[in-house]
Parts: sequence; structure tokens; C-alpha cells
Amino acid sequence: MKGGMIECSVCHSKLVSPTTKSFSRAYDRHKSRVSSKQRALNILLVVGDCVLVGLQPILVYTSKVDGKFKFSPISVNFLTEIAKVLFAVVMLCIQARNQKVGEKPLLSISSFVQAARNNVLLAVPALLYAINNYLKFIMQLYFNPATVKMLSNLKVLVIAVLLKIIMKRRFSIIQWEALALLLIGISVNQMRSLPEGTTALGLPVATGAYVYTLIFVTVPSLASVYNEYALKSQYDTSIYLQNLFLYGYGAIFNFLGILGTVIVKGPGSFDILQGHSKATMLLIANNAAQGILSSFFFKYADTILKKYSSTVATIFTGIASAALFGHTLTMNFMLGISIVFISMHQFFSPLSKVKDEQNGTVELLEARDNHRSKDSFINMTAGANEEASHRVGPDERQPLLPT
Repeated sequence: MKGGMIECSVCHSKLVSPTTKSFSRAYDRHKSRVSSKQRALNILLVVGDCVLVGLQPILVYTSKVDGKFKFSPISVNFLTEIAKVLFAVVMLCIQARNQKVGEKPLLSISSFVQAARNNVLLAVPALLYAINNYLKFIMQLYFNPATVKMLSNLKVLVIAVLLKIIMKRRFSIIQWEALALLLIGISVNQMRSLPEGTTALGLPVATGAYVYTLIFVTVPSLASVYNEYALKSQYDTSIYLQNLFLYGYGAIFNFLGILGTVIVKGPGSFDILQGHSKATMLLIANNAAQGILSSFFFKYADTILKKYSSTVATIFTGIASAALFGHTLTMNFMLGISIVFISMHQFFSPLSKVKDEQNGTVELLEARDNHRSKDSFINMTAGANEEASHRVGPDERQPLLPT
């Protein structure tokens, strides 16, 4: 490669080397031409995510006794990871039994070891998720369930910034404005949501709450972006095998957290089932289902779609917490919800789509469209190469001479 150009060793034609911006454009084009099956999958993912995410803060709230947790939150996270590992193992066995003749066996030692090496990056989001899952319980000590859900929506903006910086993902001005509206909606709901006159951890409650909020927003956002990158970078690997590694790492990190608690509080805290009830068992099942669903979002859909779908759960959480626990649906909450939904509609509107700087589109070969569902990640790379080739002038190309 010379001067940013790639020369074919056979025909000697020259192409512009694809940049991160080219890959981003190819991804935009890929998203705009998804199949009807992909749209149906996205709808199912969003509906399932709304139900599970909406139920989570309610289940956390019902598991509290006199405003406190009688169980160790780390034990809930550990049991959740174990449940997800068992699910991944069962699904792997089912997938292995349905393999066709000639396919590489999923459960062979060589395949497992090779996949483990290729997916070692999943340890990073697993650690971040372990930290985030603990913070979910801490946040419940400061805010009611509906407010926790609204605060978690701040992750959308942080994720957008991380995607822009790390993965060179492009967003239009209208989409950035939609994210700004999302922040406004969250701020409107957040007014006067903190209890007055109470303290925690030796800090005024407002200070402690907003410190935890900063960590609560940043850590899972980084985990989501990194998780999407790790899953899609090994696109040919079975998602259940990847989940097995991800949840296995998560179980290890949470078990280390339990050991740390034992060192601090003594051997009596090692009983991971201490203080659990039916509500916590439902919470564990909900968290496990939510984590499994999230992996499908990150591999087959989009991180932004995942986080925006979680905002839809806010209205469900607010209404349910009002009906079950007597929390008041204030005017601030109603206005905030309205602004959030306007933001979501604006972000995903066809008018907000990113337009290519040249000729208004990124050209892809029609022949590749027939294999989009099977080789979508490969097609994004192919689209980036082809988009770059259209930027080469006529004088820079050399014709292929007949032999």
C-alpha cells in the first residue's frame, strides 16, 4: 500500500484504502437495507426488552425489607450468571445435535479452545457488567424505580459518544438533537426526585447519588459498546458459545466479589442463599433473561436500539410502581416521558438518517445483497472497500488488459 492506495497484484488496478469512516458508511448502508426478517427480529427484541427491563426495578424494590436488602446483591448477580451459563450450555447441546453433516463440531475440544482464545475479549465487558449489576442495587437506595429507569436512559448519550469515538459510527445532526431532547426529558423528570435530609456513606445524599449515577451511566455504556465489538468481531462463532464465555467470566468475577465480602464481613456472609425470597428468585430469573436478550441485541441488532428500547420500559415501570407501591406520577414524570418518546421518534425517523457526503449514498454490489443475512458482517467490510473505490478518479485506475 502506497500513499493510501491499494494495488491489485493481478490486474494492477488501484483502490483507495478503506478508512474507519468508510466502514462507518458501509454500516449505515447495511442498516438501511435490512430484510423484513431482521425488522421482525428487532421488534421482538424491543418488546421482550421492554417487559424485562421494566420489571427489573420493580422486582428489586419488592425484594427490599424496611428499605434495605437482607441479601447480598453480589449473590444475586452470581446466581444470575450461573443461570445464564446453564442456559447457554443447554442451547449449545441443542445446537450441536442439530448440526449438519460436514459442519465443524461445536463441542469438540479443539473448537472450544480455539473459540475461547478468539473470544477472550469478552472478559472485559463481563467485569464491567459485574460492577454495573452491583450498582443497580445501590441506585435503588437513592431513587424510586421509575427514576432509576429514567437515569439509566442517560446511557444512550454516553453510548453514542463512545460509538462515535471508538467505532467511528456516524450520527446526523437531527439524531444528536434527539439525544439532546432525551437529556432534557430525563432532567425534567429528575427535578426534586431526591429525598431531602437523609445521608448515605457519610456523604450528603445528593452528592452520593450523583456520584453513583456517573458511574452507573459510564460503566455499562462502555461495557455495551465493547460487548458489541467483541461479539461482532467473531461473528461466525455461535452466540451460545460466546454467551458461555461471557457469563462464565461474569460468574468468576462475581464469585471473587463474594470472597471479598467474606474477607471483610467474615465467614457467615458466604451463604449465598441467605436472605433470599420468592421476589429475589424472580429477580434472578428476570436478570438472566434480560442478559440473554441483550446478547442478541449486541450481535444481531444495535447498541443504540437496545438502549432506546429500554426507554420504552420507563412508562411501564412508572405506571406499575404507582399502582403497586403508591408512587405518585408527577407532572414532571409525564412531561419527561413525553419528551423521551419524541426524542426516540426523531432519532429513528427516516429524515434523520445519515446521508453520504458524495452522491447521497454508499454503493454496494447487488450480488452481495442475496447473502446479507448470512454474511452481514463481511458485507459491511465489502461495502467499505467498494465505497472507497468510488472515490478514485479515472486517471488513478488502470484497465485490465486481456491476456
